[in-house]
Amino acid sequence: MALAETSHRDEILPETRIALSGRELVLDVSGALWDPASRMLVVADLHLEKASSFGRRRTFLPPYDSAATLAALHNLILRRKPKTVICLGDSFHDGGGPERLAEIDRGKIAALQAGREWIWIAGNHDPAPPPGLGGDCLAELSHSGLTFRHEPTEAIAQGEIAGHLHPCGKIARRGRSVRRRAFVTDGTRLILPSFGVLTGGLNVLDRAFVGLFARRGFIAFLVGADRLYPVAPASLRPD
Repeated sequence: MALAETSHRDEILPETRIALSGRELVLDVSGALWDPASRMLVVADLHLEKASSFGRRRTFLPPYDSAATLAALHNLILRRKPKTVICLGDSFHDGGGPERLAEIDRGKIAALQAGREWIWIAGNHDPAPPPGLGGDCLAELSHSGLTFRHEPTEAIAQGEIAGHLHPCGKIARRGRSVRRRAFVTDGTRLILPSFGVLTGGLNVLDRAFVGLFARRGFIAFLVGADRLYPVAPASLRPD
């Protein structure tokens, strides 16, 4: 079922501008966040080398996730031309991911970093700096009224931008349903969808989101093939 067939009445937009902590930000259809004022690009949960991590435990997945994720990031950077790139943690699926990364993929990261500031935020899967790769490594970053961290805090956090939860939204109509990655925000904080091609997703109605947003006070922007679909909580469905 195409997203355009859903019954909610929200406007369909190619990209969405939101206000967060007094700043105008852009939700990109790729699943990334764009700050036009500072030319800052933010992506969450790349989970590079997830397939090789599973392979070490003899669960075999197609070993192309890192290359595909970096290709998507390359295309996004070409389109936005950022001055700064922030990776919001879990950039690698485990601490050994950087060592398992193929040389060609290490070269791709170096090329993406060239001429711009690159910040790795520590995640729960990769709490230590990635050895042998460029960029700065931080636990979190505060910038112009915004706070960038991997895991959302339990307390109200004005201007917080986080990842970690891999939010997805599900909608249904006439017995059919569709589930997509989603941005989630209530105007106070924003949680980004995962950017990695081999990552799963957690329904925004899951208990893990309880307390982060008012039950009826958030909006989910579902990521379609070429546009975003804002959906109110009343139109969302649990898994």
